[in-house]
Amino acid sequence: MNQTFTKTQKIRFKHVDFAGIVFYPRFLEMLNDLVEDWFEEALDRPFSKIHQTNGIPTVDLKVQFKKAARIGDVLEKSLWVVKLGGSSVTFAFRFTHADGATCLEGEATLVNVALDKDGNGIKAEAFSDDTRARINKYLWD
Repeated sequence: MNQTFTKTQKIRFKHVDFAGIVFYPRFLEMLNDLVEDWFEEALDRPFSKIHQTNGIPTVDLKVQFKKAARIGDVLEKSLWVVKLGGSSVTFAFRFTHADGATCLEGEATLVNVALDKDGNGIKAEAFSDDTRARINKYLWD
């Protein structure tokens, strides 16, 4: 338990605006990349497989932007779980500069969903025991 999933992110030209700093929606794309990598590498649930039968939409997202990032910067992106429900997981995240300064941080909640029996919508579906066990490794008390 108490593991943190971490990846690095080099800031590229495609991420920045005219002022030379990361355009804020790009941070959310980087966050989604981190989540996809976590699901594939740590939870053994790649999005390419998940979206064949169900989904894992974000239902809540809180972000605080602390310090700008510029082209050429390398950020460390980290996430850890703060709450695990039957079909939901809430994780905290932080992106930091090489000097340790926080660039942005926040919290998000994802819900494991499946098509309802009529095929007209989605409904929450409990995580499998295997997925719960894998998520639990990242749960911080």
